Amino acid sequence: MNNIIKTKIKDLFFKTFSEEYITVEKLPISGSSRLYFRIISLKRSVIATYNEDKKENFAFLYLSKLFKKKRINVPEIYSQDIENRIYLQEDLGNETLFDRVKRIRKENDFPIEIINLYKKVIEQLVELQINASKGLDYSICYPRGAFDKQSIMWDLNYFKYDFLKFTDVQFDEQLLENDFISFTNYLLKTNTHFFLFRDFQSRNIMINNNQIYFIDYQGGRKGALQYDLASLLFDAKANIPEYVKKELLEYYIKYAKKLTKIDEQEFKEFYFAYALIRILQAMGAYGFRGLYEKKQHFIDSIPYGIKNLNSILEEVKLLNELPELKRVLTELISSKKLKNIEESNKLKVTIKSFSYKRGLPYDNTGNGGGHVFDCRFINNPGRIEEYKKLCGKDKPVIDFLGNMTETHEFFASIKQIVIASVKNYQSRSFKNLLINFGCTGGQHRSVYFAEKTASLLKKKFNINVELIHTEGF
Repeated sequence: MNNIIKTKIKDLFFKTFSEEYITVEKLPISGSSRLYFRIISLKRSVIATYNEDKKENFAFLYLSKLFKKKRINVPEIYSQDIENRIYLQEDLGNETLFDRVKRIRKENDFPIEIINLYKKVIEQLVELQINASKGLDYSICYPRGAFDKQSIMWDLNYFKYDFLKFTDVQFDEQLLENDFISFTNYLLKTNTHFFLFRDFQSRNIMINNNQIYFIDYQGGRKGALQYDLASLLFDAKANIPEYVKKELLEYYIKYAKKLTKIDEQEFKEFYFAYALIRILQAMGAYGFRGLYEKKQHFIDSIPYGIKNLNSILEEVKLLNELPELKRVLTELISSKKLKNIEESNKLKVTIKSFSYKRGLPYDNTGNGGGHVFDCRFINNPGRIEEYKKLCGKDKPVIDFLGNMTETHEFFASIKQIVIASVKNYQSRSFKNLLINFGCTGGQHRSVYFAEKTASLLKKKFNINVELIHTEGF
């Protein structure tokens, strides 16, 4: 099937640009069933999209043309083959807002550079929601023209059947349904006559030549302003600190007030309610794409989703009138089964230090081994009398090794290989990865690099890391 699609894409590319392609690369599959390809010729790089759903394609193409005309940064559509369900669009590169945040951010820090970037995103979002949507024909939107009662109930049931059912939280079906109806009716009491992007999160925001671009808005429809803002700020893996969320909420209101009338108190009350429905919809996706389809990225998002849920319960005053929903969400936060699922689906990375005198460590997983890094070319602290009884965990040895250029160069190479391996193993839902560090006695250099690698991976990934020093250090 892919070969047929590629042939159709190549034909459309030649017809559009009168150029021969050099390469056609299939891009990684995301949460949707759409297929993306990067086509490169001597003069250009273009993204080709194949999507079986003609109605969704038509909605995306219509919205792209409208938004481009209204000067919103969205990809330019070069050509389309509706019958074969293919279109060619501008290549905006590979860097998403999520990638930029991940690269700049250090642990829990959220530097001003990132905050300012989010403010630029908010400015363009407001323009899109209020100004660019004027004259939009919502009857073309997919799958519905508005985020209405039916849409909200779909999201709530998505959460119930594709996430909640995987947990150990019991619920009364009728009482929960009653609360869903009340919750839905409440959400629709605010102004819902703006454009709602629907999946407005950091992976759908591209950064190209320091300009912000929006992608994947084919599910957009009419709705409330609060939904997209909540989607952005409660984006699970972006993990935005609470103080930053508050600052960006205030910034959004201040900017939106320039374009439309807003009652701040009312806006905030509905904002938290819409944040809740967005979190529940996302949890449904984590359940279906992660717990059911076993896609690791979605499984990894579950703890962040639970954290978001926990942070918002006290803010949604309406929950006091929805007793069954409030009880279910409260119990969900401490679900033992959910925590066990999360742990069992994590990649386990075992890191071992060893002595070459005793041979390579045994791989207990049955996978036949893993990475082996030979540390013996690094100057051996064990030959220096004052370090002989110490090991790679002791500060004098750490300082000794850390002062050598070759140590930093070696670890830079290790980082590149190990990080790439972990990402690949997670994307393929593998369960185990073994990384070995060897030196002459398994005491100094191997222990040092094993410790550094374990620390790196614990900080960078939501995985289980087991550290074993086979010589007992």
